[in-house]
Amino acid sequence: MTTAQPTDAPDAAAAGRRDDAPPPATAARRKKEGTGFNVFSHGFLVLWAVMAAGPLLWALMSSFKTSAEILKSPWSLPDSLHWQNWTEAWSTAHIGQYTMNSAIIVACTVTGTMLFGSMAAYVLARFSFPGNRLLYFLFIGGMTFPVFMALVPLFFVMQNFGILNTRLGLILVYIAYSMPFTVFFMTAFFRTLPSSIAEAAEIDGASQTRTFFQVMLPMAKPGLISIGIFNFLGQWNQYVLPFVLNTDEDQWVLPQGIAALAAQQGYDGDWGALFAGLTLATLPILTFYILFQRQVQAGMTAGALK
Repeated sequence: MTTAQPTDAPDAAAAGRRDDAPPPATAARRKKEGTGFNVFSHGFLVLWAVMAAGPLLWALMSSFKTSAEILKSPWSLPDSLHWQNWTEAWSTAHIGQYTMNSAIIVACTVTGTMLFGSMAAYVLARFSFPGNRLLYFLFIGGMTFPVFMALVPLFFVMQNFGILNTRLGLILVYIAYSMPFTVFFMTAFFRTLPSSIAEAAEIDGASQTRTFFQVMLPMAKPGLISIGIFNFLGQWNQYVLPFVLNTDEDQWVLPQGIAALAAQQGYDGDWGALFAGLTLATLPILTFYILFQRQVQAGMTAGALK
């Protein structure tokens, strides 16, 4: 009678699992390295946040201090909140008027840029015709063209058309200035959208205009929000173009008003009003970005995920 020998399969499997698992010393070393890297990365992020937010918080704190307090102890907290600095910057320095001018001009410009830029980008991305690539590269070439080279001829062109020192003139110039990057960005975005949806709309009898505005444009919402925010930030902070093309003080935009306030307070010594003006100029941009930061991230990654 033959006795069955015990099999070694479970022991072999267990040994195999033990061989595949890293030794305890190796696992502990990897965990220690990962912890060290996390500490370093978090420390770097904290340092970066302090470097980015520190000047903003210091300007906000200084806007509630008198000039004597700023010069005596620039890093200390204010003894009391001097709201008259904000009143001085808003009304006396006309920051409120300049803010309204900037808001009107930038709102019209961003709307026009997104409308015309998305229309041009859709045509370049979806239709093949002679000169398609040439037009696309012309738009890209506009991104490399220095704006300083166009200031003098642009001044005389606007003067001949009678739109110099007007809001309409700045709106048209801002749209033309922002079109190259808008077309470049939106062309790449429209190419990532599925063409089958547009083809289905055309089969159902929709015209090209209806297909664009009711089908494709809503699908491009993340890209539109992203490019809208980029254009808003760039146009809100634009100084060179209005400095040359908008010399009427009543039509000044906010960067011109802040520059004039800085020059004026440099002689008057009212540093509290200057910091209040700087804070007023920063708050709209900061608020706008905080509200739409998720849309910016979604628009930047949408093309890679499709």
